[in-house]
Amino acid sequence: MGRTETTIKPPIGQAEGKREQVEAMFDDIAPRYDLLNRVLSMGIDVWWRKRAVAFLGEALLNRPEFILDVATGTGDLAIEALSLNPEKVIGIDISEGMLRLGRKKVHEKGLSDRIEFHRGDSAELPSADDHFDGAMVAFGVRNYEDLQAGLADIRRVLKPGAPLVVLEFSHPTAFPIKQTYELYSKHVLPRIGRTISKNEEAYSYLPESVAAFPDGEEFLDNMEAVGFTKTAAKPLTFGVVSLYRGLA
Repeated sequence: MGRTETTIKPPIGQAEGKREQVEAMFDDIAPRYDLLNRVLSMGIDVWWRKRAVAFLGEALLNRPEFILDVATGTGDLAIEALSLNPEKVIGIDISEGMLRLGRKKVHEKGLSDRIEFHRGDSAELPSADDHFDGAMVAFGVRNYEDLQAGLADIRRVLKPGAPLVVLEFSHPTAFPIKQTYELYSKHVLPRIGRTISKNEEAYSYLPESVAAFPDGEEFLDNMEAVGFTKTAAKPLTFGVVSLYRGLA
């Protein structure tokens, strides 16, 4: 199916060093990240995460022992994943600023015994092979320096047959949703993001990274290229975001 190798070209800087640029950017916006998510999505991001966890739960073989949340940010998806009743959720992110807020959030909710956060790279996950019963990534894969390397390492740490679910922005195609979304993402979103975050780069990068991301069938091609099977895609909110799932 389609192309079999993709390295995402970063809209900021050069391909080499994208990891460091993304890390610095998210460290900078971390204190306002949750507020920005709610404002920019008009609160619907909460529902998107619930749908991602439900999509994962549909494919779990048994009650999960360990669930992995890659690019966990401040931990909202990791917290939602507790609805699947795992023994533990492990959140991984390259941004220590994000993780610091995630640990604080989890501590305040009394969930520190069920959620752990670790700093790590998506392409070099700090875990043994065949360890997790399921994995998730929300709004993170488009930031990978090498898309297939990141997907392949997630597959490495999953048990055979365990599901990966990815929640990511996609490209609406129906009129007038496509035109409205393009107007919002290119003009309105960056202005709001810059005003709240005080970061000029971050919310110009967001629509650029979404535009460059291989969504739909092309993303499933990349999952299959590293060995995921039974792949499926499910658009949400008129295709503004999509859920993707495959089995290790």
